[in-house]
Amino acid sequence: MTNTNINDPQQENPDGFRVEIDADAQRGDIILARPPMNVISMEQRDQLRAAFEALDADERVRVIVLRGMGENFSSGGYIKGFLDASPEHVSHLADNVAAPWRASKPVIAANQGYTFGVGFEISLACDFRIATQSCRYALPEQKLGQIPGSGGSARLQAIIGIARTKDVVMRSRRISGQQAYDWGIATELVEDDQLEEATARLVAELCTFSPLAQRTAKKLINDSENATVAIGIELEGHAYSRLRQSDDFAEGVTAFHEKRKPEFSGR
Repeated sequence: MTNTNINDPQQENPDGFRVEIDADAQRGDIILARPPMNVISMEQRDQLRAAFEALDADERVRVIVLRGMGENFSSGGYIKGFLDASPEHVSHLADNVAAPWRASKPVIAANQGYTFGVGFEISLACDFRIATQSCRYALPEQKLGQIPGSGGSARLQAIIGIARTKDVVMRSRRISGQQAYDWGIATELVEDDQLEEATARLVAELCTFSPLAQRTAKKLINDSENATVAIGIELEGHAYSRLRQSDDFAEGVTAFHEKRKPEFSGR
């Protein structure tokens, strides 16, 4: 197995995280590395965005994983940094945190322990969230006289509805891993010592599909999130038609009839 520690060439000193690529597993990991709480600084948000963009462009990587070092994913942002940051900088926070959502490749958030504030928000921007039994999600900004500023309340409302979102945001209420799974926030719930195994299993599964079909599915679902059913069906039809002409679709059909595993090329 080839496991390479890398940094984006434009980021010689990444702030509070590191990037690893396992080319054999076609996996790129962004690891929050400021234990024990993995607090995310203001500068780190810009760098995390660049790291997602670099992995999205890396041909060795099929799936991106966001995880934390130690027992906690992230307790949130560096509080004092908000007072030091300019209004212009703060206005771009949501754009940086949306980097996993914009990535064309599947992104998995491996959540454990405290997953608060921006840690929760960036996890909500990922495609899949695997939560452990110890995981606790929260948007605690009300305790600071603030509201979530990086898309947290909007993304959460799209998943669990307005009533539950008000309950979580307006009360700064913590959500257990089990409740997050029951509400549809987490796509999988595992024991604490099974998080890496579950993550690796999902990475391997996603890598069996056509990269082209995966990118198309993610973009279609994102683009039609706020569309009417009729518009969503129209967009789906156009995407389906384009994939109909792809090499991957031809390979998938051929492999099905030949009763073998397909070998997708991403074209």
